[in-house]
Amino acid sequence: MDSVRTDPIPPDHSPLIQDILTRHAGQPGSLLPILHAVQDALGYIPADAIGMIAAGIQRSRAEVHGVIHFYTHFRTAPPARTQVEICRAESCQACGGDALYRHAEQRVAGASPDQVSLAPVYCLGLCAQSPAVMINGRPHARVTPEKLDALLES
Repeated sequence: MDSVRTDPIPPDHSPLIQDILTRHAGQPGSLLPILHAVQDALGYIPADAIGMIAAGIQRSRAEVHGVIHFYTHFRTAPPARTQVEICRAESCQACGGDALYRHAEQRVAGASPDQVSLAPVYCLGLCAQSPAVMINGRPHARVTPEKLDALLES
C-alpha cells in the first residue's frame, strides 16, 4: 500500500477538487465517482484532499480514507512514471504468466518507486491472448519476457 502523502494540496488543485465536488453535488453514492475524478485529474489522491472531499459530501475523513485504502485502484502518492500490471489470473498463469511476473520482478528490482511500479492484477480481459500485461494503461497481449523487455525499453 502507498504511504499517505502529508504535503498540502498545491493552491491550483483546490479549485479543481472543488469543481469536482460541485459537479457531483447532491448525487447519491458520489464518493467513488469523486475519488476517480480526483485521481484522474491529479494522478493520485493527496491526503489534504480527503478533508475537502469528506466535507463536500458530508462524510467523515475516516470513511473517505477507508474507501481509498479499501480499493487498490486508488493511490495516495504520485504514480510511478512507468506502471506495469501483469495479469495473475488462471489463463495467464497457464500460458507463462508466473514466469513473466518473476522476470518482471527481476527487471524492475532496484528501480526507484517513482520510476517503475509493478503490480499483479486479476484479469485484464485478454484471456484468449495470454499472458497479458498493462503498461501505463495500455494493454499488451501474448507477452513474453523478451517482449516485456522491449516494451519497457520503448
